[in-house]
Amino acid sequence: MDTEGTHDARHTRSDQVPRPAQPPELPPRPAAPPRFPDPAAAGQDTAVSGNAVRPGAAPQSPFMAWLSAPRVLAGPGIWAYEHRPRPKDEPHEIAVPQLIAGAVISFLCAWLVWSLLMNDYLGPYWKWPREVMLPDSWKTGNANIVSSFIYMALILGVIVVIFGRVGRWPTLFRRLIAPVTNRLWDRLPSWLAPKDPSALPGGQLIARAVATLVVVWFLWQWCTDQTTESSLLMLQLENLTPVSGQQASYFYYATSYSLIDLGVLLVVFSRFACFSELRHRYVSSDRREVPDARKVAETGARMLEVDQADWAGLREAGAGAAADRLAQEARSGLMNDVDHARLTRAWQSVRVQPSRLPAFIDSVQKHGSAACLHPSGARDLTNRTARHDLLTSQVRIGTASTDVRNPYDRRGTGFALAPDVLGTSLLAVGPAGSGKTTRLVRPLVEALCLQALAGRAAVVSVGTAGTAPAPDDAFDAVVKIGHRDAQCDLDLYGGTTDTDEAAAILAEALVGDLVATSPGGDGRRAATVLGQLLGPFRAAHGRFPAVPELRELLDGSQEAMAGLRAALEAAGERSALRELDARERQAERPGDPGMMLADRIAVLDRPAFEGFFDPTGQSRQVSLRALDHPLRVRIDLPERGHADASRILARLVLAQFTECAVNRPDRSLFACVVIDDASHVITQEALRGLQRLRTANAGAVLTLRGLDDVPESLRGALLGTVGCRVAFAGVTTWDGARFAEVWGKAWVETKDVTDRQIVSDEPFTKVLHSIRRLVTGKNVTAKAVTVRTVERERWSASDLANSVPPGHAVLSVTSVSGESAPPVLVDLRP
Repeated sequence: MDTEGTHDARHTRSDQVPRPAQPPELPPRPAAPPRFPDPAAAGQDTAVSGNAVRPGAAPQSPFMAWLSAPRVLAGPGIWAYEHRPRPKDEPHEIAVPQLIAGAVISFLCAWLVWSLLMNDYLGPYWKWPREVMLPDSWKTGNANIVSSFIYMALILGVIVVIFGRVGRWPTLFRRLIAPVTNRLWDRLPSWLAPKDPSALPGGQLIARAVATLVVVWFLWQWCTDQTTESSLLMLQLENLTPVSGQQASYFYYATSYSLIDLGVLLVVFSRFACFSELRHRYVSSDRREVPDARKVAETGARMLEVDQADWAGLREAGAGAAADRLAQEARSGLMNDVDHARLTRAWQSVRVQPSRLPAFIDSVQKHGSAACLHPSGARDLTNRTARHDLLTSQVRIGTASTDVRNPYDRRGTGFALAPDVLGTSLLAVGPAGSGKTTRLVRPLVEALCLQALAGRAAVVSVGTAGTAPAPDDAFDAVVKIGHRDAQCDLDLYGGTTDTDEAAAILAEALVGDLVATSPGGDGRRAATVLGQLLGPFRAAHGRFPAVPELRELLDGSQEAMAGLRAALEAAGERSALRELDARERQAERPGDPGMMLADRIAVLDRPAFEGFFDPTGQSRQVSLRALDHPLRVRIDLPERGHADASRILARLVLAQFTECAVNRPDRSLFACVVIDDASHVITQEALRGLQRLRTANAGAVLTLRGLDDVPESLRGALLGTVGCRVAFAGVTTWDGARFAEVWGKAWVETKDVTDRQIVSDEPFTKVLHSIRRLVTGKNVTAKAVTVRTVERERWSASDLANSVPPGHAVLSVTSVSGESAPPVLVDLRP
């Protein structure tokens, strides 16, 4: 049991499924761990294949680190991997002068309270806890000095914490001091100030920490030695502090000066010692920081519960040995994220059909993490260019900008796409060079190929050879139409045996664009004409006609019609003869669509396409009827000199996909078609098909250079049909107006400031106003602020056309369940 039955389609023709030429052999057990995401890599918070384990890290499998990472499901479009939820509303930012004033006042108050305590102005009550808690033996000699020092330090710490929070000292440090120290740190040489501490070896980190502690110890001893002239370093304020008494002066000095000196020294030298990197690497490398569940729930999000490679369900089913095998390979690094997703998918199918359990256990015990392989035998892609998280089926495409037009809770968060939002279909509009292929289509196709290897999806990528989103080895079948060395062919009729269905699909491909521009029932008439020819031909020959044969029949060739009639008479197909007679009568009427269909099918009857679309079964054809399989297909349309043929084939693939995806007997796999440059592909029937994909666990990804490539009557319907809309930088104003209309408006708070000149009748006030006007050159005015709540567009047409930076796009997504997210400006650059 290598596929666990999850990759076997029902009611499909085996000769039209793009399988390998020979049954794949199980790959040998790797000598080194397979490549998979390393979430602990420096500067990354995502799963990227091929990262190495952090030097000196605890002996934990990077796969286990990826698996144990917290994932917060905060809504559609949000990258869940290690997401930190933010509040919905932006907190009020305090002005810098107000921060400085508050910090100074709170510091003076803390200093005053500490001085009052040390001089016993507040009575002896604050010493009562120490007197009660400590035994009498600790109140004499050196023990008394040590206990007094510790107690004073605790009291000082409480005062600092309380007044520090009141005065917002941490906020002031982040706003004013931290940027200055960061700039100074960046200007230091790399041996003194490492820019990436995670790249330092463990021995150098330990040496830095030991050297720092030694230097701090000597400096602290020198600072606290009252016999040296180190008053500046000790920050002594003895002349300004009213402390009386030798013992009180000693305790005041010991607690305040010593702690301040030690704290300042540690802060100064902490970055050189890389204490945070040491803590992360040796103390908490195996304990990932998990967001607070209560705070996550307050934001409306939820934590994703993940089985930490224990395979509890498998153990409960009585397969403890198989569960131990998988857990051991996961912890030793012999399992990757694709293996985990594939085995999880296979186990789900076993739970649906318990009769498969013995075969599943036998496969796991034999092959371990290599069980239930994809028919291609691959366990990963050769190369990954995007960040993936197969546990949530997400692919990260960018980061939400900190622009004020973005919702506060989305600013700075990762933006990702998953099947639950692609199931509503996606439309991306942007000029050439805006990044539609490299920054959107390529990550999506790569993610769908990975999910296909895990047995979760089927993907059909349509484009040109020059803009291929992934290399050939990432697909099971590559259809290069017009290339003589192509190993696969495309089934012109979508693998169907129903004449009416084949006629409707072919009519949509040939004349669907004409129906959109000039409505009048031409689509139904064209399907009727094709049905009158395809049915008799199949009845006579047991197959549908090839392109040259269909062209001759549509042209009304006497020789072709006579041959078909003779074959039908010999087979005794009287009903088919009646259809053929009707076709001959209608061909004589004016305005018959037969000639138009013949002209369109002639585009495919060119020398460049000779040998393609062969229905005789002599070539390996790809049929979209196999969408029940985890299929990976790439169709390269002819690039040069065949623009009309490319458009016809793109409409053909889209029509076949929508029909086959909806009529699948098994919809457990997510099916997606990606059409890069869907110019002149959108028709009325295509829109109807896209609307039906949402309930069929399928979706479509379409890219356009502009909405002008879609008939004007269909532009609004297209934007309303898809649930995910992307406007890239450089869209025109009229395209932006369409997006602004579909995104709607939102209530915002506005402030109107009005300056009103002050006119006074008092002589003294007039003199003051005259002096002020003479100095400033402006009249004395009073400002009136009016705050209102108004309804405005989320993104206006002008903003979309002129305010989106290069490499950015404005995205809005909607999940299949109906949950939507507002449009967000996203930085798509890596």
